[in-house]
Amino acid sequence: MNDQLEETKDLIQGLSEPLYRYISRIAPSGLDFVFHIIVKILLLIAIFLVIDFVFKVIINSVFRIFRNKEKYPAINSIYESRITNSIAHLIALLIIGSIHESIFAGALTKTTTFIIRCVNLGLVMIFAGMLYRGLTAFRNYFVIKQDFYKIMALNAISETVKILGIFLFSVVGICVIFGIKGTTIVGSLGAITAVLVLVFRDTILGFVTGLHVATSKNLKVGDWVNIPKYNIEGNIAEINLLTTKINNFDRTFSTIPTYDLLTTEIKNMQVISETNGRRIKKSIFFNINSFKFLNDEDIERLKSINLISDYLSERSLELKKEKENMAHKEEIINGRQLTNIGVFRYYAQKYIERIPELDKEGPIMVRQLNSTPQGLPLEIYAFTNDTEWVRFEEIQSDIFDHLLVASKEFDLEVMQVKV
Repeated sequence: MNDQLEETKDLIQGLSEPLYRYISRIAPSGLDFVFHIIVKILLLIAIFLVIDFVFKVIINSVFRIFRNKEKYPAINSIYESRITNSIAHLIALLIIGSIHESIFAGALTKTTTFIIRCVNLGLVMIFAGMLYRGLTAFRNYFVIKQDFYKIMALNAISETVKILGIFLFSVVGICVIFGIKGTTIVGSLGAITAVLVLVFRDTILGFVTGLHVATSKNLKVGDWVNIPKYNIEGNIAEINLLTTKINNFDRTFSTIPTYDLLTTEIKNMQVISETNGRRIKKSIFFNINSFKFLNDEDIERLKSINLISDYLSERSLELKKEKENMAHKEEIINGRQLTNIGVFRYYAQKYIERIPELDKEGPIMVRQLNSTPQGLPLEIYAFTNDTEWVRFEEIQSDIFDHLLVASKEFDLEVMQVKV
């Protein structure tokens, strides 16, 4: 390799000497030095572009052989992130750094330091680009593997590394351009460390949150979430270092600070979609003053309702037997009695049990909650077997439409705001 490089230097030197003499003859008096510098820089750029193009074609051609993403996910990740282009840039720049003195050898010695610094600055920029593309390659790899939790962790890490990388490579670039020691600049940063920590507060919190979310696997891109603090409900579209984007169901989108994923209550509703069941948990408020014991006339009237006919017959006989030997059995309050709210609760239970759109493997329940100033809540608690939003609302509405009207048959008064 060294022999080939020496031969290349000799070839370039042999070709550039006639060019040097030709420029010296045609250049205006006193400007030959400027023309020599311009031509030398243009030659170096042209050589760089040619070498870079050749190596890009060779390297990318080799990587294209391994196109199967399932068999070669790592190779495809590297190719798609264009790290191969950075490798070609690096090789071309290293060759330029080795041969630049062979162009117009022995002349323009004052430009050597300038060219060396330009080459070194180019190396810094190439390594910075390789770092950025390397992070992209990791992300592409996990995208191919569909490991979304690791993608979130990598997003948090990559954003932090990019910020630190920009700072670090900027320091190195300044050192290269002006030829100063890096320790001089780094040492002077000690006095402003507290300021840097304050400036990057959100970045640090976002980085920690990203790692926590990825390791705990509580959230991922695509999850359906509800955030009561911001009154947001939708699907997570992006989780970045500083902000998280959520596509709301009203076709708008919201952004929240990423660190809120760690400090704010978030309901992950994705399990509803994955289990094909969505919960109904809704109440009807009844006026307690409308509650009453059912007399024989009421019971006979309600026996015409098929769902509770057998229940009323059995319960009536059972309760009459209990009161046969009871003192003052003519008083309705003595002993157990059927009430309109209790019979309606039984009716509602039987009604929802027959609805085919409800999940029969999950709980199906009608229950009383604690009394409130607005009345007594009678809650329907069940799960639908369809999570599609419009269909879910239709099922829920059909249930409550029926029960709200049916309650009138039991002489129950539904609470409402009176104007």
